[in-house]
Amino acid sequence: MGGALTGKHIVLGVTGSISCYKALDLASKLVQAGALVDTILSYGATQFVTALAFRSLTHRTVVTDTFDVNSEFSNEHVALARQADIVVIAPATVHCIAKLAAGLADDPMTTTAVATQAPLLIAPAMDANMFDHPATQENLAKLRQRGVSIAGPAPGRLASGLTGMGRLLETPDLLGHIAATMGQTGDLAGKTVVISAGGTQEPIDPVRVITNNSSGKMGFALAEASRDRGAEVVLITAPTNLPDPPMVRVTRVQTAQQMCDAVLHTLKQADVLIMAAAVADYRPITVAEQKIKKDNSDLTIDLARTTDILQASHGNFVKVGFAAESENLVSNATDKVRRKSLDLIVANDITDPESGFGVDTNKVVLIDRELRVEELPLLTKYEVSQRILDRVKEMLPG
Repeated sequence: MGGALTGKHIVLGVTGSISCYKALDLASKLVQAGALVDTILSYGATQFVTALAFRSLTHRTVVTDTFDVNSEFSNEHVALARQADIVVIAPATVHCIAKLAAGLADDPMTTTAVATQAPLLIAPAMDANMFDHPATQENLAKLRQRGVSIAGPAPGRLASGLTGMGRLLETPDLLGHIAATMGQTGDLAGKTVVISAGGTQEPIDPVRVITNNSSGKMGFALAEASRDRGAEVVLITAPTNLPDPPMVRVTRVQTAQQMCDAVLHTLKQADVLIMAAAVADYRPITVAEQKIKKDNSDLTIDLARTTDILQASHGNFVKVGFAAESENLVSNATDKVRRKSLDLIVANDITDPESGFGVDTNKVVLIDRELRVEELPLLTKYEVSQRILDRVKEMLPG
């Protein structure tokens, strides 16, 4: 997520659910991401967690009473509402949701939620029967109609011992929802960005594949950065060890042909195509139905060319390619710009340990359709993604 939360003023409301302990982790991770976090605890929340715990993590004021004379917000109870870039209530109990739906403002949290003009995100947490209750569903529907973002809940085992919908989302998912909610009005709002990621796998037999060392991290960072700027993101990924980014539509494929089919199908509504995947150039002509047994002879595998997805992609969209090179970086990347009719190519030297496969940083060269070359310094992959999207934004109509 990188710098999406850096310097953002986040008001974190915490209500009286057993999942309050997750709010402590959320507060900590928000601070680590560079956010300024002010916490509001409901009376119920103080029965599970303490103001001191949140203050120790955020190093900022924790509000528990609207009229606390020792609070910097006591004289003007809407001060937090004015300062906020987003108000997040996590966990949000069924009682809190009902009060918000009714427009009540009888405590610091609901007062802030009613008074703010910042986006409001709530993350429900409750027993499954309480979540399924018609009143709860009606209240959530009312909040959605007013533009409130709802994150979760997730299915799973609940504190009551039941299994069902009601678990508070885990911290990484909540962070993604927060970044996406703040980015709804970003400069890519209304645009659809299709991104490929990972290294495709071409089967030899049921247990063996031809693949490469791509981790998918660059493509996933691009998906998160595009989401954080308001885009609708479609991520088409080969097998990776990475979890799906929150608020991103993910399609998982295995082979180059599957990725090609998925990309071409999705391009009908695309404004941008970014091919960050390491797609196999060759595939076995014949895939053995059974595992190939080892014997004393050598094994020869006949390979056929796969479809070049970028060359097969046509339409009125910005087309961005990647070039992972081990030599002649600029000249090889420039050749790809011409051959594949690209608007932009992102080239990196895979022999550099700080910009190769599997690391969180990248050092790239950007070459546009006019063959202008821009060398970027070593950056995180999220930061590289933002620089790429800056260029993409310039190329979009209007």
